Amino acid sequence: MSSFGLAIALLLLLLLCLTSPVLSCTSQEKGSLLRFLAGLSRRGGLPASWRSSTDCCSWEGIACDGDGGAVVEVSLASRGLEGRISPALANLTGLLRLNLSHNSITGRLPPELLSSGSIVVLDVSFNSLGGGLGELPSSTPDRPLQVLNISSNMFTGMFPSTAWEKTRSLVAINASYNSFTGEMPSSFCISSPSFASLDVCNNKFSGSIPTRLGKCFGLQVLRAGQNNLSGTIPDEVFNASLLEHLSLPNIGLEGKFDGENVIKLQNLAVIDLGGNQFSGKIPDSIGQLKRLQELHLDCNNLSGELPASLGTCTDLKIVNLKGNNLNGQLRQVNFSTMLNLQVLDLMLNSFTEEIPESIYSCSNLTALRLSSNNFSGQLSPRIGNLKSLSFLSLANNSFANITNTLHVLKNSRKLTTLLMANNFIGERIPDDLTVDGFENVQILTLDGCSLSGNLPLWLSKLTSLRILDLSNNQLTGSIPAWIKNLNFLYYLDLSNNNLSGELPTALMEMPVLQSENFQDNLDNRAFELTVYIGSFAYRTLYNFPTVLKLGRNKFRGAIPPEIGRLKFLQVLNLSSNSFSGEIPQPICNIKTLQVLDLSRNHLTGEIPQSLNELNFLAEFNVSNNDLEGPVPTGGQFDAFAKSSFGGNPKLCGSSLAITCGFSADAPLASILSAKPLIDKTVFVIAFSAFFSVGVLYDQMVLSRFFG
Repeated sequence: MSSFGLAIALLLLLLLCLTSPVLSCTSQEKGSLLRFLAGLSRRGGLPASWRSSTDCCSWEGIACDGDGGAVVEVSLASRGLEGRISPALANLTGLLRLNLSHNSITGRLPPELLSSGSIVVLDVSFNSLGGGLGELPSSTPDRPLQVLNISSNMFTGMFPSTAWEKTRSLVAINASYNSFTGEMPSSFCISSPSFASLDVCNNKFSGSIPTRLGKCFGLQVLRAGQNNLSGTIPDEVFNASLLEHLSLPNIGLEGKFDGENVIKLQNLAVIDLGGNQFSGKIPDSIGQLKRLQELHLDCNNLSGELPASLGTCTDLKIVNLKGNNLNGQLRQVNFSTMLNLQVLDLMLNSFTEEIPESIYSCSNLTALRLSSNNFSGQLSPRIGNLKSLSFLSLANNSFANITNTLHVLKNSRKLTTLLMANNFIGERIPDDLTVDGFENVQILTLDGCSLSGNLPLWLSKLTSLRILDLSNNQLTGSIPAWIKNLNFLYYLDLSNNNLSGELPTALMEMPVLQSENFQDNLDNRAFELTVYIGSFAYRTLYNFPTVLKLGRNKFRGAIPPEIGRLKFLQVLNLSSNSFSGEIPQPICNIKTLQVLDLSRNHLTGEIPQSLNELNFLAEFNVSNNDLEGPVPTGGQFDAFAKSSFGGNPKLCGSSLAITCGFSADAPLASILSAKPLIDKTVFVIAFSAFFSVGVLYDQMVLSRFFG
């Protein structure tokens, strides 16, 4: 390298050193951080990281500015930290952002952090902090705080009101999912003209929605659902014309859904007023909200027909109107203009006639729920255009032609949830191998349809099936051996049919119920919509119990001992059949069993004593059989109602108030079973006194029982 080149290189190196100052925190800042660390009982590996350097600017989760080296950020989210927050963090005079969210920190939030003269963003959400926040002294100087997130903690008491008078730069507060009481806070925008977001949902606030929120002219997000509020939405709230997200579900609001006020909020993207008591019709003016993406008016008292203007809200992605009194036909709404629609939920209304063809133009639709209405007719082949459809519920309507329905749905290859209960009344279930295309279906319900026929072979091709409900039909024949090939099936309800024959051992070979790792095969994502089966609601596959329900059929023969292989079964119902023989001992191997119903059969023998080792058993019924001997004692057996054992005249025990072997009403079989023990006891006592009297006494006992 030439001398000129070397000089240039040295000059560049000198300039680099001048423009890149070495960051180094002060000893005071280092000490404050170490005091914070000392207050933690579980430190998430921080000590090792922080000891690796004397300069805290290089410590994990710590950031310093580029000028003086002051600590400006402490970011330790999701580190598994436990313990308490030290107020020493407030001594970091240059600290701008503090994020300790998603840990397990307890205790109170130090007031020094709320009154910090430097912190702009404070996030301690998703911890276990508690107590109140408290008001700040009037002498507190103005604070630069812009964002406060204390959601998902255990804070209690009144939410401070005057504390925010000194926060003129406040933009957002999230205090959701706590236990704050008193009136809903509303004073932020008085001192903070830039205030834009208030989230206080899932607390215990009472009273009405404050009218002062109408002065929050910069407010864009208002979420206050799941509180104890009441009354109406004040007219003043609609003065906050910049609102984009209005969420007030499940707080007891009433009145009419006021179209004149709603259209003042032209920026609305989300309306959630579900779970209230709004009445009247959905106003035509709803069509003027051109930016609307989500409309949640579910579980109210709305009535009338859907306004045709709804079709002009072309940005809509979610429409949830379930649980109202809406009626009429859907065809007056042109759904073909709503190409962004992803979820349409109209469950529990009174809509009539056929599904309008325009719905099949919503090519982005992933969830369609039309259950519990008065729809009729047949599904159109155009439903195959819904290539993204994953969730379809048609249950509790009057649809016809199950064969056509299965054939037109086979083109919906992404279907995972198919609910069609209480339709196709009295039809015959097709046993047609050309029924295919359901390889991704995980949940299938066709219960309550009075369907006839055998269990169809095409079901064996549903290799992803987890939940199958064919209960309350008129199915006949036996359970086929291919049932064991449904490798992921763990919820099977065939109750209240006319199925017959013996239980096949193939049923006991259901792989998923024999594997303790069966949940590893479950999709842990939430369903697009809640799945309702019977009186239960499920959000994920994890929520479903493991179930085998075969009650109210015509099964006969012995209960196979192989039933004990299903060791992860939670509900077993074999009631109201013609099973005979004894209760198989291996049933006691099903340690997860919570419900066992063997009532109304022809079972004999004793109740296995080892059943009281089933620690999770909460419901037990063996009534109306021919069982005998003592009822097991101990554990939950002492809590089962007497009716659980009724209709078995040969049973005895304390739960039945019948003493085994000594009751005057005890049957001969019970007395005979007790005789050997009594004889031995009497003989030992008598022999220790004198032999001859013992013999005589023994004969007296024998004559007592056999005379």
